[in-house]
Amino acid sequence: MILNTGMRTDIPAFYSKWFMNRIRAGYVLVRNPYRPDWITRYELNPDVIDCIAFCTKNPAPMLPHIDELKRFHQFWFVTITPYGREIEPHVPPKEQVMQDLIALSKSLGTACTGWRYDPVFLNETYTFARHLRDFETMCRTLSGYTSVCVISFIDLYEKVKRNFPQVQAVPQQTRIALGKAFAETGRRYGITLKACAEGSELAPYGVDCTGCMTRETFEAAIGGRLDIPKKKSQRPECACVLGSDIGAYDTCAHFCKYCYANSNYENVRRNLRLHDPASPLLIGNVQPDEVIHPAKQESWADNQLTLF
Repeated sequence: MILNTGMRTDIPAFYSKWFMNRIRAGYVLVRNPYRPDWITRYELNPDVIDCIAFCTKNPAPMLPHIDELKRFHQFWFVTITPYGREIEPHVPPKEQVMQDLIALSKSLGTACTGWRYDPVFLNETYTFARHLRDFETMCRTLSGYTSVCVISFIDLYEKVKRNFPQVQAVPQQTRIALGKAFAETGRRYGITLKACAEGSELAPYGVDCTGCMTRETFEAAIGGRLDIPKKKSQRPECACVLGSDIGAYDTCAHFCKYCYANSNYENVRRNLRLHDPASPLLIGNVQPDEVIHPAKQESWADNQLTLF
């Protein structure tokens, strides 16, 4: 199985102490975000967890623990964008985050590290030309340390419109022009451009539209084959392996304007107060009358095949 940590929050940035406590304890408890009375227990055992997937804007707090985590296969997506603190108030400077991605790559290998440049939106500050310039600067810095960059254009979810009311969707013509230019720039630096949940409109321009956290992504990270059960995707345009996430919504303190995982700042602040690094749950503790349900876990590794 693949254990996901980053679809609902940024665990490396804000909850690394809690996460390492769970690794050492050998299990983690997760509340279902749509049914809070349902708690699932996952065993944190490399015999059944084929890979841990991280998505973060700040891997620095986890870097001291990378050697301890090496008994697990890992894949890291690090989001690095050109936006400033008016958009991403608590994200470290991009120069620092790029160096942290490089540190991950040196420790784990390029097959285990990816870069996300998303979401992409345009305004009077972050213009078409600004995106092209900053994207090339980042490609130049990260060349040789990652072979993939994932882009997506901003989706106007209700949470996004509420927290970032002035943002606008990117027109199709602009999406295609940017995607084509990004793909050309990436090729010059040995970085393949992938599109996340953007359909196939960018495929004719050299963009890989097959997904970003796919079976192939994880097979490259672990150096072996996976026999992943067929599951219905969260979105029809998404081919990624996104189940078994141990995070929680309304817990990310980056407070990015475009965030889809936070409903409002007060919920986040309340949850941060309820966080206990010693608890098996990310937020709060198990109550005496709550029932814990063991997850069905099995390795998807195809042991009949040799490593790549």
